[in-house]
Amino acid sequence: MLELGLDDETAGLLASGRVATDEVHLVKDRLLAINQRPTDLRGGPPGSVTTLRDSTELRALSGRAEVARERLNMLYDAGVGIGTSLDVSRTAEELAELAVPRFADFVTVDLFDAVLKGEEPKPGTALRRAAVSGIRKDAPLYPLGERIRFVSTSPQARSLITGQSVVEPVLRAAPGWLAQDARRTGQVVEYGIHSLITVPLRAGSLVLGLANFWRSEKPQPFDAEELALAEELVARAAVSIDNARRYTREHSMAVALQRSLLPRSLPEQGALDIAYRYLPAQAGVGGDWFDVLPLSGARVALVVGDVVGHGLHAAATMGRLRTAVHNFSALDLPPDELLGLLDELVGRIDQDETPADGAAVTGATCLYAVYDPVSRRCTVARAGHPPPVLVRPDGEVEFPEVPAGPPLGLGGLPFETVDLELAEGSSLVLYTDGLVEDRDRDIDVGLELLRDALRRARGASPEETCRTVLDRLPARPSDDVALIVARTKVLGADRVAEWRVPSDPAAVAEVRASVARRLDDWGLEEVSFTTELILSELVTNAIRYGRGPIGVRLLRERTLICEVSDGSTTSPHLRYAASTDEGGRGLFLVAQLAERWGTRYTPNGKIIWAEQPLP
Repeated sequence: MLELGLDDETAGLLASGRVATDEVHLVKDRLLAINQRPTDLRGGPPGSVTTLRDSTELRALSGRAEVARERLNMLYDAGVGIGTSLDVSRTAEELAELAVPRFADFVTVDLFDAVLKGEEPKPGTALRRAAVSGIRKDAPLYPLGERIRFVSTSPQARSLITGQSVVEPVLRAAPGWLAQDARRTGQVVEYGIHSLITVPLRAGSLVLGLANFWRSEKPQPFDAEELALAEELVARAAVSIDNARRYTREHSMAVALQRSLLPRSLPEQGALDIAYRYLPAQAGVGGDWFDVLPLSGARVALVVGDVVGHGLHAAATMGRLRTAVHNFSALDLPPDELLGLLDELVGRIDQDETPADGAAVTGATCLYAVYDPVSRRCTVARAGHPPPVLVRPDGEVEFPEVPAGPPLGLGGLPFETVDLELAEGSSLVLYTDGLVEDRDRDIDVGLELLRDALRRARGASPEETCRTVLDRLPARPSDDVALIVARTKVLGADRVAEWRVPSDPAAVAEVRASVARRLDDWGLEEVSFTTELILSELVTNAIRYGRGPIGVRLLRERTLICEVSDGSTTSPHLRYAASTDEGGRGLFLVAQLAERWGTRYTPNGKIIWAEQPLP
C-alpha cells in the first residue's frame, strides 16, 4: 500500500477491510473520499470492495461558497448596521467597525471638513480622519481627527481625482504611496501593513471622502473580488453618510434660526440676578423660548413659553410670539391681560396658516411673571405651562399655586394671576416641560427630581444652580429645554422717595424743592435742574388734566426714575405745538430731556414715568 503512495492511516484502512462510508483522507495534495464494504457479509468470498473518490475540487467549491456566504452576510450586516443614526462621524465609525476584522485588519475613513459640518464637500481641500478601527491600537496610521492632505501620487489622491477605487496589493513596492509621508509610510511598512484598497465615498456626483482598507495579519493581498466587496460596502455607507450630512445641514440651519430668535444676551436691569440655559432637542428644533424684559419703575418681566410641535414652523411661530410679548410688555399690561392677547394671536395663527407639510401648530404654553424690587411682589400668570419653582433664602423649595389656565390658542377662558411676596435672595425658577417630562417617567417624578436638584444647589449662584439642574439631564435631551434662574434683589427705602401732591398749582414749587433736597442727599446735584423741570411738567399736567390723588416717586436704580401718578385713565399724547399755542410743549420737553418715558395704567389710574441716566 505504501508503494502506491498512500499514507499509513489510509493504507491501514484498506488492509483492515472494515466498513467505511465517505471517510475523507488527505493523500499528498489530494482529498479522497473512501467507501469500503466487506464481501463476506452474506456468505460471499472473503475480501472487501473499496472505492476512492477524488473530492479535491468539491472542497475548493465548498470553500468558495463559504466565502461567498460570508460576504453576503457582511453586506447584509452593512445594510442594517451602517446608518443607524443621523450623525456623520458615527456613520463613518460604523463602516470601519463592520469591516474589522472580517474584511480588513485596519480601516480608516477620511472626510472633507465641510461634510462633517453638513455642507457640500469642497474638492482640493484637506480631509479629516473621521473614523479609525483596527485589530490593534498601535498602528502608525494617521490618528483620529488629523487633517490630511494627500500628495498627488498617492492612491488616495488618485481615487479622489478619478472617482475610482485603487488597489495597492504590495505597499512596499508602491512609490506613489510611499511618497505621501516618508517617515510615516516607512513605519507602516515596518509594522507589517502590506496591502491597501482605497475607495471614494460617492453620493451621486459628490465625493464625500475616502474609505481605506489595510491588511497586515492576513498574508494574501487584496484581489479583484475583494475590491468589488469593498466598493459595495462603501457604496452603502456613502448613502448613509450623505443622509447624515444633509440632516446635519438642515438641523444646523434650523438651530441657527431658532437661536437667532432667542435673546443673545440679557438686558441690563437691577432687580434680578439671572442665569439661563437653552438646550435644543435631539430630534430637531422645537418651539421653546424665554425672555427677560425690563419694565418701567425698575420692574422686570420674565417669560418662558413652548410652541407645540417641532420644526421650522414651530421655531418661526415661537419668534412671532416672542416679538408679540415684546410689544405687549411695552404697554405695561398685567400678566393675565398679556396672556389673553397672546391667546388671540395663537388662535389666528392656527386658523389662518397651515404649513406645507400640513402640520399646523395646535397651540402653545406660556408663563409670564413681573417682579417689582420696591414692593418685592411678583405677579404670575400661566397658560397651560408647568408651574414656577420658588426657592426661599433658607433653601426651602416650593411650587406656588398658580392657576394653570388653558394653553394659548384655545380661546374663551380668562387667565388668573397670583401675587407672590418674595424675600430678598429668593430664587424664582422658570422652565419648559422638556426639563421635567420624559417618555420614561411621569411628570410628577420629574418635578421631584427638580426639587431635589434645587435643594442640592442651596446657596449657589444662579449660574451654579443652572449647572446643577441640567447635570441630571442627558447630553442631548429628547425635547427642548429652556431654564431661567432669577435671584431677587430689593430696592431699599434709602433709594426710594415718595410725596403726596395736593391738586393745587402752587404745590409744584414745594415738590421741586423737596426733590432738589433728596437729590442733594443722593449726590445727584448734576441732574437736579433737569429732574425739577421734568417733574414740574408732569405734576402740572396731572393737576390740570388728571384727578387726585396725585403722587410723586423717585427711584435711584441704574437710572434715575421719576414717576407721577394720578387717578385719571386718560393717556397723554406727545404733539407738536403751533407757534400760536399757549401750551402743549410739556411732554415734548420731557421727551427731549429724558432717556425714556411712557405711561402705565394701574387699577386706580395711571403713572407717567421718565428715566434719566445717572451722572
